Amino acid sequence: MHIPSGDTNTLLLQPFSSALESALLPCLEYDVEKWLYVPNTYEEYRYILGTRGKNPLIGIGINPSTARPDALDNTLKSVQRIALGNGFDSFIMFNVYAQRATDPDAMERRCNLTLHRENMEAFRYVLSLGEKPAIWAAWGAIIEKRDYLADCLEDMIAIGEAYGARWFTAGAISKKGHPHHPLYLRKDAGLDPFDAAGYVKTVLRT
Repeated sequence: MHIPSGDTNTLLLQPFSSALESALLPCLEYDVEKWLYVPNTYEEYRYILGTRGKNPLIGIGINPSTARPDALDNTLKSVQRIALGNGFDSFIMFNVYAQRATDPDAMERRCNLTLHRENMEAFRYVLSLGEKPAIWAAWGAIIEKRDYLADCLEDMIAIGEAYGARWFTAGAISKKGHPHHPLYLRKDAGLDPFDAAGYVKTVLRT
């Protein structure tokens, strides 16, 4: 379990650029040739967790939980399985908001704009890792937990457009229109095109 110690505005946040620089250095705790983990130590927030490759599938959740290199939780195991099963050589787990919380109800009530800004810098970096970024919308109905999450997602969609990103879903869309969460997907689940901008307008903004 990870219960936030408090609002992230009380933390001295490590900027993404410096956190990435540290994450690219050799590490005794895990193989940096295999893993991309930013920051590279367990913090109250996480920008990126994934494996290295030339063609990653970028899974988008709402917020990080306890997973770390060589200690994936069930959600991350599913993300990795679906990525490899659909022809990608690696996966990256990213999140709409970077604050760690096992229970999304424990997320802070207001968006920390500094944390969000650094998270978007991390997103730009993630998108730069492949020629045609493939993004898997994998957040489920959890996006309803906080109003600011829709605003964060809209920023991500705009950034994705600049990189020519393609959006996908896996599994059935919910009755409300939310994409399926990675848990409980079939092992052979395929990816379907997803209109992320339309989703924000017709589901989150209505």
